[in-house]
Amino acid sequence: QVQLVESGGGLVQTGGSLRLSCAASGTIFSINKMGWYRQAPGKQRELVAGITPGGITNYADSVKGRFTISRDNAKNTVYLQMNSLKPEDTAVYYCNADLVSWVVGRAGNYWGQGTQVTVSS
Repeated sequence: QVQLVESGGGLVQTGGSLRLSCAASGTIFSINKMGWYRQAPGKQRELVAGITPGGITNYADSVKGRFTISRDNAKNTVYLQMNSLKPEDTAVYYCNADLVSWVVGRAGNYWGQGTQVTVSS
């Protein structure tokens, strides 16, 4: 009933850029915080960046100054602009949202299916 669909992943060379998008759809009443996480092979999933409905952002230290998170509340969409990419940024990137579904009637945490980002050296 609620879907988060990511797009924009792919293969890029070191120093390149990618822009990820995540659109939330379905029985959504309201969306609170949205964010991006990533998981590299053999590692735990980690927070990359988060953003509140009012635009307050937070970033992992490893991406500060290179990545920018933004959102379009009217479109229920969150973006991640990734610049100066490094091989260590290679991971599956997941969209995450705290939202209220009018069907469920209470807040819940939802994940997208993930999109692969590969940075070649």
